[in-house]
Amino acid sequence: MTAPAATVPTGAEVMQHLVESAGPAREPAADMADLAEVIRTLLAVEARTDTRVRLGGHLFDVVITSSGLEACSAVTLMDAIQGGCGPVIEDPESGWLYWLVPPGSSTQWAPHTHAVCLGSPHTITLPSLNRTVPPGPYWLRPSASDRLVPTGPLREALAQLRPEPTPHAALDRLGITP
Repeated sequence: MTAPAATVPTGAEVMQHLVESAGPAREPAADMADLAEVIRTLLAVEARTDTRVRLGGHLFDVVITSSGLEACSAVTLMDAIQGGCGPVIEDPESGWLYWLVPPGSSTQWAPHTHAVCLGSPHTITLPSLNRTVPPGPYWLRPSASDRLVPTGPLREALAQLRPEPTPHAALDRLGITP
C-alpha cells in the first residue's frame, strides 16, 4: 500500500499563512515605509533612471552653489582634500552644482554668502548613475557608496573661492527656502 502523496502549498498559500500567523498587529513598522522608499530610490538610480528623492532622513542633504569657474575650483580642491570629491551633480540649465552632504547638515548650516544648504522637506532628482555628461543634470563627481561631501571643508572652500552668482535669489524666486 502506498502513502498518499503530500501536497506542496503554493506561494500564495504560504504568504497567506504568514500573514495570518502574524497576529492582529500586522501593521508595518513606522520606519519600514521610509526603508521601502529608500530601496525603491536606490534601485531606480541603479537601473539607470532619474529618480526624485526626499532630502534629509538617512540619505543626504544638499548644498547648492553656482557651477562657474570658482565652483569647479572648489570641486578640484575637494578632490585633493577627500582623495576624490564626494558626489556632486551639475545642472547646466540652472547653472548650479548640487553637493551631496551628510544628512542633518541643513539644520547646522549657518547662512553662507555663496551657498544654500537644503534638507527635509525638500526633494532632488538624482540623475541615473550612467549620466556623466550633459544634456540635463549629470554626475560631475559620481556617487560613491562610501562618502558624501564633508560640510566643514566645503564651507571653507566656498568662502575662499566665492562662486558666483549665488543661488539665493533664484531659490527665493522659486519659493525654495532653507
